[in-house]
Amino acid sequence: MPVIVMASPKGGVGKSTCAVLLATEFARMNAEVTVLDCDPNHSLTRWASRSIPSGIRLVSDVGRSEIVQTIKRADGDGKIVIVDLEGVASQLVSRAISQADLVIVPMQATALDAEIGSEALALVREEEDALGRTIRHAVVLTKTSAAIKSRVQKDLERQLKSEGIDLIQPSLVSRAAFSELFAYGGDLTSMLENKEMTTGGKVDKALENARGFAEAVYDRLK
Repeated sequence: MPVIVMASPKGGVGKSTCAVLLATEFARMNAEVTVLDCDPNHSLTRWASRSIPSGIRLVSDVGRSEIVQTIKRADGDGKIVIVDLEGVASQLVSRAISQADLVIVPMQATALDAEIGSEALALVREEEDALGRTIRHAVVLTKTSAAIKSRVQKDLERQLKSEGIDLIQPSLVSRAAFSELFAYGGDLTSMLENKEMTTGGKVDKALENARGFAEAVYDRLK
């Protein structure tokens, strides 16, 4: 089964959010998912401690020395494996990328993020050269505006496409519900259905966005 790695040397770009959205949406489609929390901030571990949907298994505190074997064991179980990495360029990140079927690079639509995000793409190319094989990779823009696409975002999208970089559509909009997943745990579907849960945003719109993102990623795994 496929191994999906979230990679960016910059923190706060949405790696953990992407990982949770993919894990929960794939589980909703009745896939078995193993999520590896390799981020020292333990965002996924905190999310799972509140509520983890059926079909998802979390493995925490995966370090450099055990990352490859942990991925291989999880992959051998026939599950989709999603790896959430630390926000630095490190040997742990490189080793995880070497095992990936798809590397997703979350990137905010800013010039700084584009510059730093390019370092993650360079890491993928280094692993491709070392392994002598192609590692599929794609960028997803995160925390974008729901109202209007900014000029910076338009310019960045044109730049990525001109460089032949795969750009996942839709982008992930800045939604309160995405942040609230880490406060409540679980998934967006349960959040939407729980009438007693107070949320600060449009959960239905967030769910629509998450499903579009998950479907776009699934298409790249075929």
